[in-house]
Amino acid sequence: MSACDKPGLLPMEAALERLLALADAAPVEQIESVALAEADGRVLAEPLVAALDLPPWANSAMDGYALCLADWNGQALPVSQRIQAGSAPEPLQPGSCARIFTGAPLPQGADTVEMQENVDLDDAGRAVFRETLRVGQNVRAQGQETRRGECVLPPGTRLGPVELGLAASLGVAQLPVRRRLRVAVLSTGDELVEPGQALGPGQIYNSNRRLLIAWLQRLGCAVSDAGILPDDLPRTRAALGALGEVDLILSTGGVSVGEADFLGLALREAGELALWKLAIKPGKPLTFGHYQGVPVIGLPGNPASTLVTFGLLARPYMLRRLGVQRVEPLGFPLPAGFTWSKPGMRREYLRARLEHGRVVPYANQSSGVLRSAAWAEGLAEVMEGSTLAEGDMLRFIPLSEILG
Repeated sequence: MSACDKPGLLPMEAALERLLALADAAPVEQIESVALAEADGRVLAEPLVAALDLPPWANSAMDGYALCLADWNGQALPVSQRIQAGSAPEPLQPGSCARIFTGAPLPQGADTVEMQENVDLDDAGRAVFRETLRVGQNVRAQGQETRRGECVLPPGTRLGPVELGLAASLGVAQLPVRRRLRVAVLSTGDELVEPGQALGPGQIYNSNRRLLIAWLQRLGCAVSDAGILPDDLPRTRAALGALGEVDLILSTGGVSVGEADFLGLALREAGELALWKLAIKPGKPLTFGHYQGVPVIGLPGNPASTLVTFGLLARPYMLRRLGVQRVEPLGFPLPAGFTWSKPGMRREYLRARLEHGRVVPYANQSSGVLRSAAWAEGLAEVMEGSTLAEGDMLRFIPLSEILG
């Protein structure tokens, strides 16, 4: 029996498909206009359409000499003008060339630029071209990058430095973006203590909320820190009621079916909640539901499980709600630097790094060991039911693909 056939275990692909369908049903539709300086990481809400050709005029790709190739028959050409970037050239005099610099507009009548390294000046100051020339060489044609009216970036594009630079090159100062996703983050359990406080018997420091808040901020979310919920039903109800207007409640730990699961009890009282058992490791339990109409994702409590399920499932869900279509992280086939002799029923995501061109996992893959992710450079995907010998290919997902 495979993991796909085992009752109660949901394959990764099926879980992601369900989450993305739920995200498509609850898109963030409000749009706001922001300056380029504030748009990094935001999601474009409308097409970015070029209002001009780029480049707006033909220009030189080199420091050199501009000429009309038809005027040149191998003879030296007099230099009739000097054209620098930012200047407006005169039409090229027939039978002459122009000294030109990188980025400067090509003068009317010129169609070719020869780099200065291939040109000598004779005693009369005329340009002597040493190499064979061809029309259009070293010329950046008008509109070679973008034509006026062309859609340069589609809606749903997540804006980064390159996209913002492209918008700036088109003269755009403001961009329409989806408003930020508002996410409330909370943890559950009397065993959790905030960093900086003294630990009592049986207590541990709460790392998951700090991990998630920083991650959500990188994703451009507006984050509400709901703190640690105690193991007390009335206080849990009160905390949920005080969350305010949010688009998503994100919790770690405590959303299950146990008698001490007060968050789960409170959520089921005011909505619906489903526990998915995933065919992955780490990260088997995942909860999705609604609390008073607000979507809820409950991640497992162990730190490595939180990292894997948030990065591979919750993050794509949130990006899709903002209109991003390509939400799955890129993975790359790389050779394994280890052996895997025990095929498992669940797909495993090993915290791993590259050493000498091969994928090497951290020694301790316990779901409670966050240090494995700090050491790692990515996740090595070991498919359910498979074994590996050194050199066999597997999928490696860089952490940079999911952490931003």
